[in-house]
Amino acid sequence: MIPESGSGNTGWRDHPEDVSILDTACDICGDLKWVIPDVPVGDPSYAKAVPCNCTKIHSDPSKLLQLQRYSNLGPLTRVTFDTLGSNGPSKAGSDQELFQYAFNTARRFADEPEGWLMFSGPSGSGKTHLAAAIVNRALENGQHSFFVFVPDLLDHLRSTYTSSSEISYDQLFEQVRNAPLLVLDDLGTQSSTSWAQEKIYQIINYRYVNKLPTIFTISQPIENLDSHWKTRLLDEENGIVCHLTLNETGVGKDKWGIVDKNVINRFTFDSFNLKGNGADRQQIQSLEMALAYAKNFANAPDGWLVFLGPTGSGKTHLSLAIANECLRRGQRVMYFLVADLLDYLRDTFSPDSKVTYDTRFDQVRNASILILRDFGAYHATPWAREKLYQLLVHRHDARLPTIITTRELDEDKRSDPIVSRLLDVTLVSVIPIDAPDYRYRGRADKR
Repeated sequence: MIPESGSGNTGWRDHPEDVSILDTACDICGDLKWVIPDVPVGDPSYAKAVPCNCTKIHSDPSKLLQLQRYSNLGPLTRVTFDTLGSNGPSKAGSDQELFQYAFNTARRFADEPEGWLMFSGPSGSGKTHLAAAIVNRALENGQHSFFVFVPDLLDHLRSTYTSSSEISYDQLFEQVRNAPLLVLDDLGTQSSTSWAQEKIYQIINYRYVNKLPTIFTISQPIENLDSHWKTRLLDEENGIVCHLTLNETGVGKDKWGIVDKNVINRFTFDSFNLKGNGADRQQIQSLEMALAYAKNFANAPDGWLVFLGPTGSGKTHLSLAIANECLRRGQRVMYFLVADLLDYLRDTFSPDSKVTYDTRFDQVRNASILILRDFGAYHATPWAREKLYQLLVHRHDARLPTIITTRELDEDKRSDPIVSRLLDVTLVSVIPIDAPDYRYRGRADKR
């Protein structure tokens, strides 16, 4: 038995003769189509699976057909970068920009598969077709690849325990986890049994440790995935995440952590006024420094940024400009006015709530990039203070990219556990902004 086209709508077909994968036997790899080079420890190829020479196509078109058969693409062999188009299926301009970024990233990955690539988006956003286009390009280049729909993979692994199975569990599991290029389609839609979670984690962890090129597609927010998986999947040194829509919300169709597109489009780095509202030279310098830090963070989100300044000084504009730039590159951003965040969390305790508190809180505390606006009122109630403390401690320990805007930060209260983290020089850059209120026109008019 081998899997048939794993696009989510097809099952598995019974063909015992297909177990040997390619028709010609190979004395080198035993028809596994991959080998582990015999090199000393420290060599870049040490313990790394590479395609066997028997997978090379060269001038023999039949080799491509054999590789396509093994790849498990089925009808998806028709999907290429030429047939796919670079704008994607969405008519929304912002989604088309995200798809174009993902499309260009996919083409580069296909020519030189290295590290991990993840496509995140709802059904119909094009993530499976992007993954299939990569595999088809890799097959044309003679790269041995394997494409599998995750729920089908788990079903087939279970079926190997039966006496009628034509392939053993070990054979199939090794074939999947050692494939030189692997696509796991619709990760997260499988059953949540402990056995299923364990099998997927074993594959993810093995490929992470051995640095094997892997592509994932997911239709749910990354924050919802198993916490053990996320430590591997979100390693920025190992992979790239491409979000295919700005309309991901994480739960239902509400606006959980999403900035309205009509709002965010007004706040860019180009529209940020460095002259301020009648600002003097020193105030202009503070605006220039804040803009420089914001651009650096947007270019490579790392650590924490705390914008400190009075009302209307530009803190919110810069935080939204960062979000705008990150979203344009396909990165996932969650944005909250702190008071609203606390209200959202309280709402989960209502009998009418369709989502649990744990789900909400886990999403925000594990957000790839989190922006918290107007943090100054965190001490309003003991409950609010406790929740925000838990949130910051988690993100501080995990060193997750975070942006905070606040009107005050009392350095005399370093013993306060929240203030202590906001002033941690090993992680946090505090950017003071001393500028007049952009919203108030009286001062400028008098001048």
